Amino acid sequence: MNEPARAPSPRQNELLELAYQYVLQHGLADLSLRPLAGSIGSSPRVLLFLFGSKDGLVRALLARARTDELALLDRARRDRRPGGLADIVRTTWSWLAAREHRALLVLWAQAYARSLTEPDGPWAGFARQTVEDWLGVLATGQPPNRRRTAAGAAECSLALAVLRGSLLDLLATDDLDRTTAAVHRHLSESE
Repeated sequence: MNEPARAPSPRQNELLELAYQYVLQHGLADLSLRPLAGSIGSSPRVLLFLFGSKDGLVRALLARARTDELALLDRARRDRRPGGLADIVRTTWSWLAAREHRALLVLWAQAYARSLTEPDGPWAGFARQTVEDWLGVLATGQPPNRRRTAAGAAECSLALAVLRGSLLDLLATDDLDRTTAAVHRHLSESE
C-alpha cells in the first residue's frame, strides 16, 4: 500500500520559493544544483533530501510556476467585461505584455519547449496542460451553447495561437507595439 504524500515542511516551502525566484532570474535550461543551492542559502544535499532528486525539484518548480499561470488565468476570467472571447483575449494580452511578467513568461516558454523535447522527464505534460488551461479560460468568453462545438473550439484555438505566437515574438524581440498590433488586428477581424 502506498503511503500518503507528506505535506511539505516550512523549510521545503521556503527553499522552493527561493528556488523559484532564482529560476525566474536564471531560467531552468541549465539548472545546476550547486549554484542554485549556494544562491538560496542551502546545499545540494539538502535540496536532494527535500525534493527527492533534481527532477523532483524541477517538477516542484514547474508546479509553482503553474500556480502563477493559473492565478493569471483566474484573473483574466474575473476581470473580463461582458464582451466575450475578444475581451478575454484583450485582458490576457495586457497581462502577458506587461514587462513585470517577463521573467515568469520566459520560464513558461522554457518549460513549454522542454516539455515538447523531453516528454518523459520532469517536464512531462507541462505543454499539454498549459494548452488545456488556456483553452478553458478562453472558452468562458463564449456563449454556453458555443463552448462545446467544433466551431467554438476552433475559435479558442485560433485565439490561443495568436496569443502564444505574439507572446513568443514579444519575448524574442521586445517589440511591444508590433505584437500588440497583431493581437488587436486579429481581434478586429474576428469581431
